[in-house]
Amino acid sequence: MIIKSNQDEILNYLTDASNFQGECETLYIPENEEELILLVKSLYHSDKKFTISGAGTGLTGGRVPKGGVVISTEKLNKIIEINLQENFAIVQAGVYLSNFLSELKSIGYFYPPDPTEKNCFIGGTIANNASGAKTFKYGSTRNFVLELKIILPDGDTLQLKRGNYFAKDYHLNIKTDSDKEIQIEIPQINLPTTKNAAGYYLQPNMDAIDLFIGSEGTLGIISTAKLKIFPLPEKIISAVCFFENEIDAIKFIDEAREFSYRTRKEKLINKIDALALEFFDKYSLRFLQEDFPKISPSANGAVWFEQEANSSNEEILIEQWLKLIFKHNSSDEFVWFASNEKERKEIEEFRHAISWKVNEFISNKNLRKLGTDVAVPDCEMISFYNFLINKMKSSNLNYVLYGHLGNSHFHLNILPKDEYEYSEGKKIYKEICDKAIQLKGTISAEHGIGKIKREYLIDMFGVDIVNKMKEIKFKFDPKNLLNRGNIFLDDD
Repeated sequence: MIIKSNQDEILNYLTDASNFQGECETLYIPENEEELILLVKSLYHSDKKFTISGAGTGLTGGRVPKGGVVISTEKLNKIIEINLQENFAIVQAGVYLSNFLSELKSIGYFYPPDPTEKNCFIGGTIANNASGAKTFKYGSTRNFVLELKIILPDGDTLQLKRGNYFAKDYHLNIKTDSDKEIQIEIPQINLPTTKNAAGYYLQPNMDAIDLFIGSEGTLGIISTAKLKIFPLPEKIISAVCFFENEIDAIKFIDEAREFSYRTRKEKLINKIDALALEFFDKYSLRFLQEDFPKISPSANGAVWFEQEANSSNEEILIEQWLKLIFKHNSSDEFVWFASNEKERKEIEEFRHAISWKVNEFISNKNLRKLGTDVAVPDCEMISFYNFLINKMKSSNLNYVLYGHLGNSHFHLNILPKDEYEYSEGKKIYKEICDKAIQLKGTISAEHGIGKIKREYLIDMFGVDIVNKMKEIKFKFDPKNLLNRGNIFLDDD
């Protein structure tokens, strides 16, 4: 066990990518699962609150402690097994996603969930039900979790295998490894039909494992996970197409999405079926232009798309994509196609650069990030886009707008110059969340609630439902010691 209490040594554990700041007394770094279990038992017995720290890439303050102690899972970093016969891998919570993906790629496999920041821990991605560009085709992390080993707040353990524990209507009974029974009443709740990472996943007859995926570490500590993996596709078509008008880019995405849905529903062959559909507004492009000279100076919007392909259909698919691009007022001169793996990597760097550049800007201003994570039903995407643009034009605040628009999921990042603009930006942020809720969308499609978005969760579900979620938390953590302050507003 590594123990640190010198504040200079633990400073990096007191913030995350949102620039949310915290404090704690002591940092513990268990070197194996046994040490972690013994530590948790000791802390729980001593009534000491403890926060679990992942890699610090989160954007909602979830790993940031507000007092108590911090436990880092960084030493639980073993890839235990990769099984190519049954297409699964078993990993510990502290494995970096980037390392896992590299290991899989070296043997011709991949793991679909791909959040923009890949220097995250896999445990963190499960705790937040992370997603990313490939979510448009494959869905979020939830779809790939087969088994979890969870350390409960009192140090008891729980093994969950998908398909083994189901709720009966709105009643869920879970038995721990020590034969303790935990009985849960599931509130009746209308979850958004969009991708969603706001609050607990709660449905009648649900699989128990899904309660823990996306629970932001408030119910237990993920120790190990068994995950689905897949053989790499033979080829991937990857391109960025530029548009002189943003709305053309938006309409291109809207139609490409409909083509993709039809291809899947009707099981069509050699037709458009996007793996990813990502949008960048004109301000995002200006933000990136210095580093990426392939961005056309006349471009005011862009879309990155990918599709899996093979040698026999690659040209057919490219022709269909070009036809769609031309229909929406772009041209082949405005398309940046990756012709090899090196160029595909360059396009990936273009896609990911906007996020870290925004984070760097906010950090340099010593302000908290004001970036939306809202998603709306697909039928509302264009009207919601217009709402965002009109709102920001009237505000006179700087911003960039990008996101996973294949899933109608918008990252509008307000870029305040000072505290006054930050305060004005927060008001607009609230209005944007309210509008997403009104349209039956979500305030958080992939980043979770953490300590930053708790008031908006109440706006989304109401006090009664949020309190019922909290009752579930207390079934597992009666002393409210584990990750206190995450999700629930009155926990600090």
